Amino acid sequence: MDSSVTTQPADTDSPPLRQQGTKGVAAWRLIVDNIEADIGRGRFGPASQLPTEAALAERFGVNRHTVRRALGELAARGLVRTTQGRGTFVEASPLAYPIGTRTRFSEAASRAGREAWGELIASSQHPANPSVAAALGIAEGAPVLEMLTLHKADNTPISMARTFVPLPRFAGLDDTYRRTGSLTRAYAAHGVPDFTRLSTRITARIAGPEEARWLDLVPGRVVLVIDSVNLDPHGQRIQAARAHFVADRVELSIDA
Repeated sequence: MDSSVTTQPADTDSPPLRQQGTKGVAAWRLIVDNIEADIGRGRFGPASQLPTEAALAERFGVNRHTVRRALGELAARGLVRTTQGRGTFVEASPLAYPIGTRTRFSEAASRAGREAWGELIASSQHPANPSVAAALGIAEGAPVLEMLTLHKADNTPISMARTFVPLPRFAGLDDTYRRTGSLTRAYAAHGVPDFTRLSTRITARIAGPEEARWLDLVPGRVVLVIDSVNLDPHGQRIQAARAHFVADRVELSIDA
């Protein structure tokens, strides 16, 4: 999947910081204020790409290290995100994500006019530990498939999840997910045309190193942790998952 981005031009109307009457204020803080104001005025719109570090350094008359520190502060405030090898982007508007009996990431993204895609990071087969066995209603030590997945909307990382499904029923589900980018489509290919939510539990914490790396987060950002169990149309438990959502990239709502 490829998603086009808009790169905003540098603001050539802004004079270098040395001309802005900024004596006594750290240059990186002034850059933060300038870019934050640009975002607030809509000069850099949601999901748009900021100018390169070199272009920003030229605009503000500073070195790239100073620009990098300013971008780090903007990322810590949740205003931008930096993707290795791609650049720095203004955070998109939060994705409305309803949680109810039928919870679908792809449908939530589609309603918002955004393209959803799931990426399989890793998968493995192993005996179910006590908590996974209880969630799936199977015997402790029974075989399960574990999948680590990343979910994006218009190429913005929204969440990552560890999903457990019982074996041998869903053998090969990881390969199907890799091809389709959708758990709904993967389940359909394995004989489950629909599934519903049995339970949801939501907590919050600071993102750990793994979440920060995959979700393009700086240290200190908050993630919502959603533990869930899903059922097939016959009431059989088919999935236990723990998903980590970037807190300020989603607006969760609980359907009655």
